[in-house]
Formats: sequence, structure tokens, C-alpha cells
Amino acid sequence: MPDKGLSGNPYVGLFLGESPHVATGRAPAYVKGPAGLRPYQPSHERKFMARDVTDLTPIESRDELVAWLAQGEKPAADFRLGTEHEKFAFYSNDLSPVPYDGRPAQGQGGILALLEGMRTRTGWEPIEDAGALIGLFDPAGGGAISLEPGGQFELSGAPLDTLHETAAELDLHLAQVKAVAEPHGIGFLGLGMSPKWTLAQTPVMPKSRYKIMTNYMPKVGTRGLDMMYRTCTVQVNLDFASEADMVRKLRVCIALQPLATALFANSPFTEGKPNGRLSERSEIWRDTDKARSGMLPFVFDAGMGYERYVDYALQVPMYFVKRGETYHDVAGADFRALLDGRLPQLPGERATMSDWANHLSTIFPEVRLKRFLEMRGGDVGSRDHILAFSAFFTGLVYDTSALDAAWDLVKGWSADERQSLRDTVPVQGLAASIGGRTLRDLSRDVLKIVRGGLQARARINAAGANETIFLDVLEERVAKGSVAAQDWLARYNGPWGGQIDPIFTEALL
Repeated sequence: MPDKGLSGNPYVGLFLGESPHVATGRAPAYVKGPAGLRPYQPSHERKFMARDVTDLTPIESRDELVAWLAQGEKPAADFRLGTEHEKFAFYSNDLSPVPYDGRPAQGQGGILALLEGMRTRTGWEPIEDAGALIGLFDPAGGGAISLEPGGQFELSGAPLDTLHETAAELDLHLAQVKAVAEPHGIGFLGLGMSPKWTLAQTPVMPKSRYKIMTNYMPKVGTRGLDMMYRTCTVQVNLDFASEADMVRKLRVCIALQPLATALFANSPFTEGKPNGRLSERSEIWRDTDKARSGMLPFVFDAGMGYERYVDYALQVPMYFVKRGETYHDVAGADFRALLDGRLPQLPGERATMSDWANHLSTIFPEVRLKRFLEMRGGDVGSRDHILAFSAFFTGLVYDTSALDAAWDLVKGWSADERQSLRDTVPVQGLAASIGGRTLRDLSRDVLKIVRGGLQARARINAAGANETIFLDVLEERVAKGSVAAQDWLARYNGPWGGQIDPIFTEALL
């Protein structure tokens, strides 16, 4: 979930000026700061996304914030995809959630035991917070395991070349975590929202940033704690070649994120009964924190680029500033005040590149821009569901003809139409409509485009199959007009006899 008055500001002329990279689409070799020109030094690449980064390079101009994003550009030959998924851990004997320290009296380990077991099996390096083990990272491949606030166990996959590699990575992870979990009587649930536990029953993980967020969320929305503690998502991270390529991909993917929400809707239960929606996870985001989430209508304005996204990010309130191993609670503060050294909570402290990278990780729109594009609209689900999510967006944006065809489909939609679709899709799913077409109807065209994009990529596995094999689950859903959430509801109202417990067996990952 691996996150502003310029009066008297020494940066004022720089923040309002043009970035030198705009004409070329490349980051500048030099950037302008109060002391004049100095060499630009790029920050971290796309690795170790489960960790808040530490880069003490001071920020001297707005240009550096823009350049940080531009450093994500890479040739199409170097494009990779990174798949992330979260899952709920539960004890099989009583279907209760798994706390960090487990249940020693019953001889059952908890989330800590899972991390320790995975560390032994993978050899990955530990991530700690105030002495507590909170994750693992692979210094060679770039993958990571992290914890969401309620103990949701997350794999942040490595940047890989093909969906076949992604499938192998996922299968290995699921096999490893199952082997580690079984001695403790722990299973994992692939749903977008915990179907049974109340918020009070949900455990709390020992992560400093989550404590800050937990205190802040109720001040800015009614559903933030549900988002943090009771939801699970699947995401895919994808690359861009230039500023123009980033903008085109961002626009297409924001416009079609509600379609992804419908296709991957998988959170119809809350506290043991139907909640009235197909994707309660998606509904929760509608009242979590409007300042840092949503459909980003400005993305479709003329002149959209890195600078416009920087301007947006600068006005999103902060959560924290990390210095050393300490997280300072500055929730609601203005990042521009930190740039100026006038943050009331840390007088005289100035922003570093790690502050910028960490701040971007705390912004949660439907598609998030960092040094890659992160698709955020899907509930987690089965193994095939997870892979289909990555396949859907990979085929959509990693082939120029597919991307152009997708843009032709969505470019006529207004901001109001896109927002209306976003608002209705958690309840209506594929029955929601835009431009006079239902999403079920639209999805046929989009999946044809995606299939063509994956065929054009021509990534073949050992059996001779290309990446279109990962679309089967989506094409089946569209053909029958029923997604995972609707299938679960049919089971609940039919063979389960109105009982929720069977889902812990049938939705087991």
C-alpha cells in the first residue's frame, strides 16, 4: 500500500519555471538551485519498494523533483513488469486473523514467524522498524515481502520481462509461504476485503508509518481504517519510455481503471454477510482521503507532464518525515514547508530526495506515477486472477498499436463520465455504463485489444504458448457476465446456506 504558500520561498522562481528536460524528454545533466547549477544525481531505481528509502541528497530546486520522475524513462527493450499482491492470513482451526506475535499459548506462530520462515527459505535480507522484523527484500532480483497494517502479507514481485516469469515467481512464492505457514495452522485468503472480521478484531502490525496513518485517517475520511486494515489488492507496475509515453499510458489506464475494478471485483462480504457491493474495497477508497486518491482529472488536461504531477503531489498533505530510523509525525503538513525549512514539527529541517520518494509513496490515486506507473484498481483474488491483472495492463500498454486503439476507445469520455463510472462500478460491476455502453460490452473490445498487444509482444514459454494464456479467466467472466464477487454471492445464497465460513476453503490461495 509497498509513499504546501511560496511567499518568501527561495525556490519560488524555480518552482514556477520550466524544467530543462521537457523539450528532450530526458532528465537534465544539471539542475538549478539557490547556489547555481550542480550535477543532477538520480535517486533509487525500482527496487526494494517495501522499504521507505533513505537518500539524504538535499533538494535544491523543483527541477530535481521533476527530474526524479523523468529518471524512470527507459527504452522499450528494457520495459519490465512488477506484480504485487496482498493476502489475508488466518488460522485454519477457527478462521481468526493472525497477529504479529502469534498465539504462543496454542503453540501457533504469527506474522513474525512467517517472515522468519520466509527469510530462511529465500535468503532475503531483513527489513526492520524499531527492531521489529517487518519485511524482507531480495538485493539481487529486487523483489520484497512486506506487511500491510492488518497483517496482510504482500509480495512485491521483481521487475521481470515476461508474464511467464511472473507466473513462476508467484507459484514459487505461494509454495514457499504455504510450506512456512502450514506448521502454524495458517492459511491465506485471496479476497479484496476480509469477509468476517470486524475492525476491532483485526490485528495491528508494528510499523511506525502505519501508526501515523492510523491516527490521521479518521480526520480526512470515514473509511481510511477499513482501507488500511481490511482490504487486499493486486497491482502491476509498468514502465514508460518518455514523458509523452507516460502521459498516454497514464490517461488510458486511469480511464480504464474502473473496467479493471469491475473485471476483478472480489470483495462482496463484510463481517459475515453481503455488503451490497461487488467491490467493497473500491467503494472504501471513495471516502478514504480525497486529497490523495481518485481519478486525477487534470491528467487529461493539455500540458500534462511530469511538472503537472509534481504540482499535484506537492499539494498533497504529508504523513511523516523519516530521519535515521525515526518516523516523525507531520500528518497534514505541507511538503513545500519542508522544502523551505519551515516545517513547524522540524524547524530548520529541509527536504531530501528520500522525503520526496517517500511522499510519493503515500499518494493513492487509481493509477500512481513514480518512476513507473502503478495500476491500483483491482481486488486480489486467485492465482489466475492475479496473473490476469498483470496481463490485462501489460497487453494494453506495452504494444503501441494496442495503446493507440485503447486511447481511441476512451479519448471521447469526459471527466464527469469517467467519475460517474468510477462511482457506480463498485456496485454495478460490468453492468455499469459509459458512453451508452455497458462495461461488459466495452470489455469485449478492450480484451480484443489486450489480446492483440500480448500476441504482438510474442513472449513464448517452454510449451510454445504466448502470454494470452493469462487472459482466459477474464474472457470466461465476460462470456458469462459474472465476475468473482457474483460467483461468491451465488455460493453464499445457494450451497453455503447463508454462511460465510466456506469461503475460507474455497478462496484459499
